[in-house]
Amino acid sequence: MSTLRFPDGFRWGAATAAHQIEGNNVNSNWWELEHRPGSPVVEPSNDAADSYHRFAEDIALLADAGLNAYRFSIEWARIEPERGVVSRAELAHYRRMIQACLDHGVEPIVTLMHFTVPRWFERDGFWRADDAPELFARYTESVLGILDGVRVVCTINEPNIAAMLAGGEDAKNLVAHGLPFPDLHVADQLLASHRRSREVLSALPGVQSGWTIATQAFHASDEEGSEQALLEYGHPRDFWYLENSAGDDFLGVQAYTRTFIGPEGPLPVADGVETTLTGWEYFPPAAELGLRSAWELSGHVPLMITENGIATADDARRIDYTRGALEGVHRAIADGIDVRGYLHWSLLDNFEWASGYRPTFGLVGWDPQTFERRPKPSLAWLGDIARHGALETETSAAE
Repeated sequence: MSTLRFPDGFRWGAATAAHQIEGNNVNSNWWELEHRPGSPVVEPSNDAADSYHRFAEDIALLADAGLNAYRFSIEWARIEPERGVVSRAELAHYRRMIQACLDHGVEPIVTLMHFTVPRWFERDGFWRADDAPELFARYTESVLGILDGVRVVCTINEPNIAAMLAGGEDAKNLVAHGLPFPDLHVADQLLASHRRSREVLSALPGVQSGWTIATQAFHASDEEGSEQALLEYGHPRDFWYLENSAGDDFLGVQAYTRTFIGPEGPLPVADGVETTLTGWEYFPPAAELGLRSAWELSGHVPLMITENGIATADDARRIDYTRGALEGVHRAIADGIDVRGYLHWSLLDNFEWASGYRPTFGLVGWDPQTFERRPKPSLAWLGDIARHGALETETSAAE
């Protein structure tokens, strides 16, 4: 048994996304997709976890457990429900969320765009539109006034996945075998939007900004040609975004699983391998590998794990997975990589896009009829690590 100690000031928290927990996000493009005839989405989000009304309770649960950071997203479709129309009431709502974090001693880490966009934005050309970067910059300007006390802002969540989804492929392939080829124009537009948003955010002293990337922990198979295939497959889906993070204030690393690449491309998960409720391989080292790749390709931009977790109905496996992930994070820190926090995905069981509510990632469950919160043992376990800044492990600290 050994004790792995993490740096002073390390952020310990959990993450969510507005559309996945708030409920009734009726002005977003995803709401429209969910209710479209023949939709690939297995069920609509509807009320979700009703966190729009219960955010204070959710933040209190996080804080009372011992966690000190909460990453959540501001919903663009609520702030700007129609082009050029800014809702002062919704700005005030998200300001109350930020203030609730501050009142509980929790650092608010705000994401400006977590996949969903207003219906009008998709209607008017989506990220392909020439004015998309300026529209995102204008949206960023509209929220500056509510960011008092916020030190970290994520501009765009997983632009690499967003560019892949923009090709119109089935959304079920998020971070899994067979990721579609990204729309490269959308990728360029997302990068331009990210940079314009950062320019706007630079007007706020003390605010650090970056985006978050879904790292894939690609592995080459033993077959000849797999190494080259990995580079060709991985660059437009992962590596390009990490490279273009150079110069940002920080980079969010999001990691869940790994993908093997053969000479013809990605391989399905091998028979007999433990998988999660999303069908991904159970692979705790993904976090460490994501950090190492991001550190190298970004040119040593400071990092934060902004998402890492497991979809499972067995909370003991969630704890085991997270323990393994944190051991890897600690190894990365010990090797000199600047890692500034670990945010678990997710605080709440939530709406997992095309897969609906079946994959449960949360540290907290809830009753679908009453919305009563049901904290899981994993919340207290992670909170205890946060309180002490240390992880007790059977692994030797020298390993």
